Amino acid sequence: MNKSDLTKALSREMDLPIRKAEEIVDVVFDTMSTSLISGDRIEIRGFGSFTARQYESYTGRNPKTGEKTFVEAKKLPFFKVGQDLRERLKRK
Repeated sequence: MNKSDLTKALSREMDLPIRKAEEIVDVVFDTMSTSLISGDRIEIRGFGSFTARQYESYTGRNPKTGEKTFVEAKKLPFFKVGQDLRERLKRK
């Protein structure tokens, strides 16, 4: 499922015009992105939680050439699946 699939499903389920559903999906994603950027944690009960994890810099290597390269510190999103979703996936 991608963003447009989600928008179409929302439009169909809530009997909304597609433009209104697009606005809702955009607001949700923008709000989630802003929260993660500011360091907040997002928890959606039954689904999972999102956090931004800080990773320190390190010396890596180019797998093609074997040459050592410096990798800068970075912040990346991390998703942890919720127990309800985990259980539902196990049953399938």
